[in-house]
This record gives sequence, C-alpha cells and structure tokens, in this order.
Amino acid sequence: MDAGGAYGAGKAGAGFDPITYIKKPQVILRIISWVFAVIVFGCIASQGKQMSPLGGEYCVYNGQSSACGFGIAIGVFAFLACTIFLVIDALFDNLSNVTHRKYAVIGDLAFSAVWCFMWFVCFCFLTDAWRNTKPYEKPPRQSEVKAAIAFSFFSVIPWAGLTVLAFMRYRQGAQSAFSPSYEPEPSSATNPYSSFPGDTAQPGDAYQQPPFGEKSGIPDSQYQAPSY
Repeated sequence: MDAGGAYGAGKAGAGFDPITYIKKPQVILRIISWVFAVIVFGCIASQGKQMSPLGGEYCVYNGQSSACGFGIAIGVFAFLACTIFLVIDALFDNLSNVTHRKYAVIGDLAFSAVWCFMWFVCFCFLTDAWRNTKPYEKPPRQSEVKAAIAFSFFSVIPWAGLTVLAFMRYRQGAQSAFSPSYEPEPSSATNPYSSFPGDTAQPGDAYQQPPFGEKSGIPDSQYQAPSY
C-alpha cells in the first residue's frame, strides 16, 4: 500500500499510471469482488426461478421468492459499489483535499464492512433455503444454483480484505493528522552557541585580552603629571 501521502495516497497531481493502479491491493480485491458479484446475481437470475407445472414462476430456493430477490439485490449492489470504488481508486491520488480523501476512505471502510456481513447473511440464507428444498422441486440443472451459494461464501473473503485495507488507510490518515508538520533543525553537539563574529581566537587560547584592556599608545616614561 502506498504511503506517500495522506490516507495512503501518493502526491496530488501525479499522472495516472495504469500498471501501478492495477497492482494496488484494494483494486485487485475489488475486481475479484466484482466478478463474484456478477456470478451470484447472474446464476440466480438465470436459474433461480423456474416455471411451475401449475403455471407461474417459483424460486428454486424452497419456493421463497425473497431468497432469490435477496441474492440478486446483494449481487447487484456489490457490482455497482465495486464499479464506483474502482473509479474512486483511480482518482484518489489526484484528490488534493485531505477531507475528501478522508470521506472516501471512511465510505470504503463502512460499505466494505457492511457488505462483508451481508454476503455472509446471503450465504446462510441461500444455504438454508436450498437445504429445505424438496427433491422434486429442484431443477434438473443445479450447477448455477449451487454456484450462487458457493460464490456468496467466496465473496466474504475479498470484502473482508477490503475492510482491513480501508481500516489501515484510515488509521494511517488519522496518525498523520496528529503528527508534527515540521522537523527541528539538528543542533551542533560540540558548539551549540555561535561565537562572536569578530572572534578569531585559536582553540588553544585559554585567555583572551578584553577589548578595552589594551595599553595606550603613549609610553609611560613620556607622561608628565600636570602642575597646579
């Protein structure tokens, strides 16, 4: 994960590099989640509902239309969310406003955590409904129906990873917000105080004449005391 700027982003204004973008861990996990979501709602939409001999459609998951609707809804919302967050990830480094970055990371963290839980609920819901389905109600082709259940469980893993990565970026941004924005200048250990500008004394001189302690230019022998 990049650590060049606030909330794990690089410096604002940097050019977009598709190779670096694809290699980001959150982008890889989001693409995997995007594919899993397509598989789940695609399988349920194609084979989740069958024609009843008595007329009309019924959900193969124990006849519970809510199970089919719930699985499709979770998959569609996950698909749309992954698409939106992939765009945000592409533009994230160019967000110069730290507050906007903070909101993007918080939104990613909240949605990833919620959808990780929702995928687990979807897996449990579909598994229980399929387990209670009577054998004569099950369609001849069951691979798509079982694939929807399996990929509902598989989707929990990348969404959990996205939650962890978003939390790490949020914690990094929170720590940088309270870190000092300046560094103290290094001080000299040998001579912390600068010498007087006119001081040219050698290091070995232990005593220096005071500036006003010099003798007068007139010799003492030529001085005469005034007479009164």
